[in-house]
Amino acid sequence: MDGDNIIELRKLSQKYAYTSIQMHETIARNAGFSATDHKYLGFFLQKGNLTAGELAELTGLTTGAVTGLIDRFEKKNLVKRQSDSSDRRKVIIVPDSQKIIKLFEPYYKKFQAETEKLIASFSDKEIQIIESYIIKYIDLMNDTYKKYK
Repeated sequence: MDGDNIIELRKLSQKYAYTSIQMHETIARNAGFSATDHKYLGFFLQKGNLTAGELAELTGLTTGAVTGLIDRFEKKNLVKRQSDSSDRRKVIIVPDSQKIIKLFEPYYKKFQAETEKLIASFSDKEIQIIESYIIKYIDLMNDTYKKYK
């Protein structure tokens, strides 16, 4: 691949990232959240119960910022704090996954259906290539993020 193609692909990747930010910011605002809070709720949907420390590790936020985040989610009845039965000092943050999904479903239902149609339009070979690129790109971002953490 020549330099011009690399530059064009990099620009396209940036445009994808910026468009994703705009979409999530708009959805979050309509649902009564900031874009980052909206995305952090996604960690609970992916991972389930988390401690504040685990959430801090996943998000890169300080423990103080995570406490504020949990407070905001708890105020909206999207999570609850629960003592760990094996270690009373540890607090588990338990998401109400059904409530979170229900809150965002109106904004994502059509988008998810259209995404499924888009994915189905690619051959298995093309999907493997796209998947490979995304996985390697995620690894590269994680390596960069961890370097500056």
